[in-house]
Amino acid sequence: MSFSGKVVLITGASSGIGADAARHLASKGASVSIVGRNEKRLNEVAKEIIKAGHPTPLAIVADVTKDPERIIKETIKHFGKLDVLVNNAGIFGDDSVVNFDVNEFDRIINTNLKSVVVLTSLAVPHLERSRGNIINVSSICGLRAFDSYMSYCISKAGLDQFTKCAALTLASKKIRVNSLNPAVIKTPIFEAIGINESNEAQFYEERKNDYLVGRVGEVSDTSSAIAYLASESFVNGILLPVDGGIMASGLGSGANGCNISLSH
Repeated sequence: MSFSGKVVLITGASSGIGADAARHLASKGASVSIVGRNEKRLNEVAKEIIKAGHPTPLAIVADVTKDPERIIKETIKHFGKLDVLVNNAGIFGDDSVVNFDVNEFDRIINTNLKSVVVLTSLAVPHLERSRGNIINVSSICGLRAFDSYMSYCISKAGLDQFTKCAALTLASKKIRVNSLNPAVIKTPIFEAIGINESNEAQFYEERKNDYLVGRVGEVSDTSSAIAYLASESFVNGILLPVDGGIMASGLGSGANGCNISLSH
């Protein structure tokens, strides 16, 4: 699977799923435009790609909720085209209808859903010219309910529905649109809920028995799936769980099955 000559724009690419997807696709020949709010970490990802001898990436320090037009304009100005859009940027929230905060709800929806719709709309003319495709990094939280992550679940369910609506609309323009729906993936986002070097091994050890494959996910699992969806694959409008079998295991609602790995 080669992406030589392809331009791939990846949001939320300064760490976790987005960073590894950038490294993985660059290793297959793609020219990547990587977007993130953390300039230091974003530049580190760019340096890793260059050091590995892959095409030099474009690093755009930006916020997807504030800078969508600049993100698209800088990518097109630098590379001249766009073949693949990976909407990966996202944030997590811990809430329910009981401890609801409208400002937090707006923050999550604006980042995880509204920004994706806006950025995708701006990218459509360029993707139409290249007959490109779009991957929306969602979550199994879009496919099932969890009692403590209401706003996050709503944002991801909305994202999945957007994927299907966009796939219908953009099919006539020869643009495919698909969602990736991971479960727990090892990324730095767990620092936000108190997981650090001292307890992360225990955290993942406790989670692994929830999965039929006997482990939680690695970013390499999501990168391989993103590459498949971004290739000339015969799929369109799908929601692809990368979940180690947890959707089939009948696990009850709670933190163990929820992907909270989508932050910068």
